[in-house]
Amino acid sequence: MTRRVIQLLVGLALYGFADGLCVQAGLGLDPWTVFAQGVSVHTGIGIGWITNIIGLLVLLLWIPLRQKPGLGTVLNILLVGTFIQLTVTVVPVASGLPAQVAMLLTGVVLVAVASGLYIGAHFGPGPRDGLMTGMHARFGWPIWACRLSVESTVLIAGWFLGGTVGIGTVIFALGIGPLVHVALPLFDSRRRWGRRPAGVEGSLEGPLPQ
Repeated sequence: MTRRVIQLLVGLALYGFADGLCVQAGLGLDPWTVFAQGVSVHTGIGIGWITNIIGLLVLLLWIPLRQKPGLGTVLNILLVGTFIQLTVTVVPVASGLPAQVAMLLTGVVLVAVASGLYIGAHFGPGPRDGLMTGMHARFGWPIWACRLSVESTVLIAGWFLGGTVGIGTVIFALGIGPLVHVALPLFDSRRRWGRRPAGVEGSLEGPLPQ
């Protein structure tokens, strides 16, 4: 249990750091971060704090879907946005295309590693993924349809609000699935420690396994 909790904490912190690198690369973001950035532009509140607030609001949508949060869900709301905010405060914006590309690719790879860590800890889905799986369970829609409808909506809304959509958005969409596919078995606590934790499942805040 202790090792799983540490793995969860490291994974969530690393996820926020990696997402912050993608923000500072300035080449485009995943849909939810585009939305958070757009809201941040209009409110003046830091993108990391907005990410936490959005996570909390999304969690409220679990109530009619009859979803139950886990420890990973709660810590996801508290930690991911916080580490995004710390990263964009400390790490300067990338200057020049080579530096932007390098920072973006580093961020995407680290997001995959972080996803493998916190999913592999098996402490429950993040709030946004729980929304999609809850829609699937409640309405019977395919996961891909739930994901497409939700993420396309927040992406378009974020874009209109001023969030960054670009080549980084495409790279994230195309690359994160295969990268997580590689990373997840490396950090799966059930496989590594030969135990099956009772009553807990892992999921991914962003690139949900199909």
